Order: sequence, then C-alpha cells, then structure tokens
Amino acid sequence: MTETEILQELKNFDTPTITNVVATYPENREICLGLYEPWESAWYTDETLKCLYPKLGRIAGYAVTCVFGMPTPGFKRLSFGDVLRAVGNSPKPAILAIKNNLPEKYKKKFAVSGGNMTTAMKMAGVLGVISDAPVRDIDELRELGVQYLATGAVAGHGDFAVHAVNVPVSVAGMDICPGEMIHMDENGAVKFPREHLPEVLKRAKKLSEIEKTRMNRLKSADGIEGIIKIMSGDEKD
Repeated sequence: MTETEILQELKNFDTPTITNVVATYPENREICLGLYEPWESAWYTDETLKCLYPKLGRIAGYAVTCVFGMPTPGFKRLSFGDVLRAVGNSPKPAILAIKNNLPEKYKKKFAVSGGNMTTAMKMAGVLGVISDAPVRDIDELRELGVQYLATGAVAGHGDFAVHAVNVPVSVAGMDICPGEMIHMDENGAVKFPREHLPEVLKRAKKLSEIEKTRMNRLKSADGIEGIIKIMSGDEKD
C-alpha cells in the first residue's frame, strides 16, 4: 500500500482514535505504539483551537511549518513566497503549521491568512492549516475547501513578516517538525513520525473493531453490573 493510499484510509478514523494508537495508552502494547509520554509530551493540540469547517471532515498530511511575526528592519530575507516554495517541495498533501510569533497584545487581532493567501496555499498543495492565530475571510475560505484549526476569526491585520520556514514550531500545545504526519478533524490534531504511517493505520483498524464490538455489547448489556463488567474487561475508550 502506498503512502497516498494509507493517508486516504486514515480519513476513515477520527483523530481521537489516532491519538489512542499513537500514545494515549502506552501500557497496551497491542494497540498503542507508545511514541510519546502521554501527559508531558507535546504531541496533540489543546482546546484553544477551533475547527472552522467541520463538514470538510478528517484529513491527514505532511507537515510544513513557518513562523509569522512583526517586521524586523534588519531581516527581510524571507517572504510568503518562501512558504509556498516549502509547500511545493513537500510531499502532498501538505498541512501548513503557522506559528503566531507576534507580541501578546496583537496575537488575538492578527488574521494569519485570508482568501488570497489560502488560495495560493491550496494551489501549492495545502490541504489544511493549523495556527495559534485567528483568520479572516471566512466565507471565501469555506469555498476553497481547505481545513482550518485556528483560534477564531477577526476582520484584519497589520504588516507582518515571515520569520522562519520549515523549522520546529509549537502550535497550541503540539510540537511540530517539518515532514511529520498530522491527522486533524473537529477534535483537534495529532502528530507522529512518517515511518509509523503503516503501523498507525493497522492499529487504528484493530482498535476500531475492538471498540465497535464493545459498544455493541454495551448496548445489549444486562443492567449496570453487566455494563461495569464489560468496561472493566476491555481496553479504555
């Protein structure tokens, strides 16, 4: 199975399922890869992000990263064009992680992208965007079909600059390196190394079958004690 086929199949599973097989229950070696310490490692996003277009569904792709911030007089080497080039050089589909590096007093007012920028991103190969900043042009973005996990929406922004491209970033509690895999939906996003793609899919399928069987048993359980017996004997949800 090719990576493209694996990514397509991963859309059959929600992001919580992917987190479960990546790191949530490391004591369960049959289901969980245990790639990260669940509590202290920064491997999935926190509740500060909102899924702007839930109807677009689940997506998975390769991380491209960049950092946006205030213009610096002595540094003008990078531009949005460099971000697009990085996307163009990435495997597809790409998920762009944009770090908001503006001063705190501006972070909630800075629209990290809008209709024009997202159109360019899409044409370069971006399927989704994760950012700890708001966006704008909500109606225009909806028509483009690019999924967004962002903090919300605002109407404007001031001048900003590209500070870095394809460097490690931390966005909403998740540390992201270029080339890592990202799975995202309305629950948030999770990341994992590319080499684990086949195993993540394999274990997601297995976990889904286990959970389907458990839920069917719960629906026909004989009272509270029957429910408790089923829950205590199976893997955690």
